[in-house]
Amino acid sequence: MLRTYGPDCDGNIVDPKHGAIPPGATWIDLQEPTREEEQLVEKAIGHNVPTKDELAEIEPSSRLFERDGALYMTLSALRGVTEGQPATTPIGFVLAGNRLVTVRYATPKPVDAFAEHVRREPQLARDAVTVLVRLLDAIIDRLADELEGSGAEIERVSGQIFSREQDERRIPATRLTALLTRIGRAQSLLTKIRESAVSTGRLLSFLGASDPINSNEAARSHVASLTTDVSSLIDHSGFLGDNLIFLLDAALGLISVEQNAAMKLFSWAAMIFLPPTLVAGIYGMNFEHMPELDWFYGYPFALSLIVAAGVLPIWYFKRRGWI
Repeated sequence: MLRTYGPDCDGNIVDPKHGAIPPGATWIDLQEPTREEEQLVEKAIGHNVPTKDELAEIEPSSRLFERDGALYMTLSALRGVTEGQPATTPIGFVLAGNRLVTVRYATPKPVDAFAEHVRREPQLARDAVTVLVRLLDAIIDRLADELEGSGAEIERVSGQIFSREQDERRIPATRLTALLTRIGRAQSLLTKIRESAVSTGRLLSFLGASDPINSNEAARSHVASLTTDVSSLIDHSGFLGDNLIFLLDAALGLISVEQNAAMKLFSWAAMIFLPPTLVAGIYGMNFEHMPELDWFYGYPFALSLIVAAGVLPIWYFKRRGWI
């Protein structure tokens, strides 16, 4: 799909077989492009458009470089958060003169939101540098929102683990599974946010040193501000990651406490019932010479001895403060 934006463009789809790139287009958006669409854009800007395989490269030299006066940049954008499957998808940027080409094979929400904003305010696409900086600003804003949501989720998990009421901290198997799943999902989202933030930070560092930005005072100031914002997001994501690891350790500690309590209960039960069982076993043996068998009070004596053998360990444990 090929769309064009600019002062004289409204973002409509361009058919590569019967259409052409409008002269005033400052932003050319390629979403899952066909080969015909790529060729049309390459003819319009005079530079190659990165393919899907090229966007998948992870080494910095393949993601950030300049060729024949055009800037080629790739960042990992966050997507799939609303669906509960956070992931990153590469978005390619080609800044050639006064035209920006974006190449993507997914639909991150900030890109669609910015495109809708440009449709309402075409002046946002008055030049390619402004489009690029504003689009990066939208992507960073989305990262900040998702990081805030991740922080709120971590706070809720923390409140469940460190509840004031001891009974609320007891973790049945179903709640335990749900708690560990929430921690795992929060960690997965946080990892993707950090990956996207680091990728965006590298792109901003490369972009801030380029001629198109240095020759534009407003753009240079905006890029510097975005670089500071991304650095703050990376630091905050690291803090949340450390907090999440602490919560995971605390949850596993509570599991150990519950397991130890269960084992202690079994140990108490064994110590309480073992002596009466011993007494009952002794008097259940069929020996011919057993004086208590002929004693009138032998039966109540055996019952009393069994009860005492069960009660005395409980009394002793309570006195020592073990139960």
